[in-house]
Amino acid sequence: MPSPSPSSSPESPSSPAAPSWPWPPSRDAVVGALRAAGCVFAEDEAELILAAARTPDELVVLVERRVAGLPLELVVGWAEFHGLRVAVEPGVFVPRRRTEFLVTQALAQAPRASVVVDLCCGSGAVGAALAAALGRVELHAADIDPAAVRCARRNVAGLGGHVHTGDLFEALPGHLRGRVDILAANVPYVPTGEVPLLPAEARDHEPLTALDGGADGLDVLRRVAAGATRWLAPGGCLLVETSERQAPDAVEAFRRGGLTTRLAVDEELYAHVVVGTRGTEAITELREIEVLGADTE
Repeated sequence: MPSPSPSSSPESPSSPAAPSWPWPPSRDAVVGALRAAGCVFAEDEAELILAAARTPDELVVLVERRVAGLPLELVVGWAEFHGLRVAVEPGVFVPRRRTEFLVTQALAQAPRASVVVDLCCGSGAVGAALAAALGRVELHAADIDPAAVRCARRNVAGLGGHVHTGDLFEALPGHLRGRVDILAANVPYVPTGEVPLLPAEARDHEPLTALDGGADGLDVLRRVAAGATRWLAPGGCLLVETSERQAPDAVEAFRRGGLTTRLAVDEELYAHVVVGTRGTEAITELREIEVLGADTE
């Protein structure tokens, strides 16, 4: 992917002073600057930044952005996710490695899925990973944030994906009702009162709508669980990431939404994914929903 264009580094009052650079900047100088700024994996980060920079001037700009506290993924312009390089942009949620577990669970639950929806898509990383693994699928992604929609389009365009702007299911085209095999929703789930406690890289550089899940962190999850059965195909599945503490209430929300539910846990990634499946009964009801949807389109 193309390396990012240089721009002035963000202001950060607590950032270390910029180093005095040898010219051209050396790898050792880059590592030293990153280490002095507190980057634990300074050597690894230096390699990524060196690879992203097209000129010595750009290298200095990128290092100084990182020293000022910009997340590494935004410095180099991409994040690694489920074997893909996913483009990321300022103001867009950076995909987390633990969310790869959601993708793995979706593929295990519906290995022959043909219609995939990535709700609250952010960069579109989850949808892109699912489409890349499944092959030829009808992929739709949606987010309420226009910046995320623009970024997601970059990531799913090569996979034939479609990205929509809007609030949860309101963003989706009506012809998807009752047809979705995998509905992946990486909803915000940080309780409002805990947002100020997040690491600065998230708190200062990612949109609040991608982090704040309401008083107990489950407001958006409950809305998704309540509406999912209208969109899922018989046997289709909804997958949402949550925390260990919230998992029991998240499971209950799925059950109230009429889904057969299980909790999947990866202790190494500290990942908790609620998986809900729509039963194969009530096909007549689904057809009625489709007809009503066609009438109101």
